[in-house]
Amino acid sequence: MRQNGPIMRIIATLALLVSFASAEITVKRIWSTLDGKVYESLLVRDPAITAKRPGVLIVHQWMGITDHEIGVAKKLAAMGYVAFVADIYGKGVRPKNAGEAGKEAGKYRAGNGALFRKHLQHAFDTMKTRKEIDTGKLAAIGYCFGGGGVLEMARMGLDLKGVVSFHGGLKTALPAEKGAIKAKILVCHGADDPFVPVDQVLGFMKEMRAAAANWQLNTYCDAVHAFTQKSAKMKGKAEYNEQAAKRSWAAMVAFLKECLAGA
Repeated sequence: MRQNGPIMRIIATLALLVSFASAEITVKRIWSTLDGKVYESLLVRDPAITAKRPGVLIVHQWMGITDHEIGVAKKLAAMGYVAFVADIYGKGVRPKNAGEAGKEAGKYRAGNGALFRKHLQHAFDTMKTRKEIDTGKLAAIGYCFGGGGVLEMARMGLDLKGVVSFHGGLKTALPAEKGAIKAKILVCHGADDPFVPVDQVLGFMKEMRAAAANWQLNTYCDAVHAFTQKSAKMKGKAEYNEQAAKRSWAAMVAFLKECLAGA
């Protein structure tokens, strides 16, 4: 029996590892209300992890919450984070085409972007109520419309450790004041993005320097807008780029580890 002891312990350990590896990532609807309107965000996590974990808020692109954001959330959950996919548009508001998406997103970009900031704040506050999340370790990532959104969250001075913008807009009507940005910033930008031209990139860099922010800008060759999204089909304007998608994902993974130490 003494000879079998170590073997049995190894078998038990392997069984435990298998059970963790096969644990199904859960997706739970999170309802909230703002100005009488209902919002349907998603909480995505590994139920096998019972301790509080760092939270990563995900802001969707202009089509609203899609399989892309849910897929990203599941990958983050498998890494040990709790992902919160924020619903900016509201329950049932899911554009069916680019025309509808442009109209919907335009509501939030209008004027000085006050409506966008109000909804981003609401999403952030809702995420912070979740008992599964360590609210001292929060980050936010976003795509296109959402990439610009997480940069607005940083400009607002929200208590985030880091934000990552994937092919997001870089200009703003309300530039950050010096010392206002608490979060470290990573921008993943397509070098040939026609919607975010060089002057916008230079303007962003100037803003970040003036704000004394902790920032970095990764620029990917041959990449246009929406380079992480396989559904993007606008040739030369917005389309998937496998190399840029992989490189930007790796950059984000390393960045989150840096910002959310101990994750």
